[in-house]
Amino acid sequence: MKSRHYLPGTVAVIALAAIGLTRAITTDALPAHSANASAGERIFWAGGCASCHATPVDGKRARGEDKLLLGGGLELDTPFGVFSVPNISSHVEDGIGNWSMLEFVNAMQYGVSPDGRHYYPSFPYTSYAKMNTEDVMDLRAYLSTLPAVAGSAPDHSLDFPWSVRRGIGLWKRMNLSADPVVDVASDNDQLLLGRYLVEGAGHCGECHTPRDGFGGMIASDWLGGAANPDGEGKVPDITPSGKNVSDWSTSDIAYYLESGFTPDFDTVGGTMVAVQENMSKLNTEDRAAIAAYLKVVPTAHTMN
Repeated sequence: MKSRHYLPGTVAVIALAAIGLTRAITTDALPAHSANASAGERIFWAGGCASCHATPVDGKRARGEDKLLLGGGLELDTPFGVFSVPNISSHVEDGIGNWSMLEFVNAMQYGVSPDGRHYYPSFPYTSYAKMNTEDVMDLRAYLSTLPAVAGSAPDHSLDFPWSVRRGIGLWKRMNLSADPVVDVASDNDQLLLGRYLVEGAGHCGECHTPRDGFGGMIASDWLGGAANPDGEGKVPDITPSGKNVSDWSTSDIAYYLESGFTPDFDTVGGTMVAVQENMSKLNTEDRAAIAAYLKVVPTAHTMN
């Protein structure tokens, strides 16, 4: 287990948490969109849903067809405690099979559960907030086509004050925004797509961006590298100052996402294996757009 830490001012944060009210949308705010499961499959792989929510097999992350069995159960050991990844299969009791479209959108983009509780941001809704709601609705349609898996994940095991869920409301006020992180040319469709996939569905910043003491991403060092959530080493800087991006062409990056091979004929490793497998299922245009975006993000300046 990683060491836990308490920060100055945490008691004050909890005291102020009453101003962090639950924010969600109502049915009339949903777009008039007929959800498309086929389109949702693209979002499923872009978002890497299976990487966390597929039920582990023999203690390891699922591979192959097992990645479509979204019964949860993976444990994320963090400085704040252990988060247990929930069942998001179509099971009506243990999963999300009985959720309405509105409940799903509010969970994905506002971090609010069907019963009105705040979700912990181990669920990367701060990234999904930047997605088009229509894509979120398509994702819901695709998830409904996948097998129902029985069984519920155990509760999170968090230390005080992180166990006080009410405080997340204030955290959201500081960290939840639909605004893009990086400005790109408004007439460059490829960069706009790349930004959308990296900052939104792909939620690359969740691992590659350093965080402050309360777990919020430090936007001024976007994608600049961070502590490895698995506990050893660092997740690399993937801005133009990072080794892989500075030395690789856009076609090198796109091919790496497709094949798992680097220009030096090395192969992807660690937790990036699952990410690359997911990215390989996107189309050529999506991977090229991601690569183009990574070449234009601001250079990291605090971590290498």
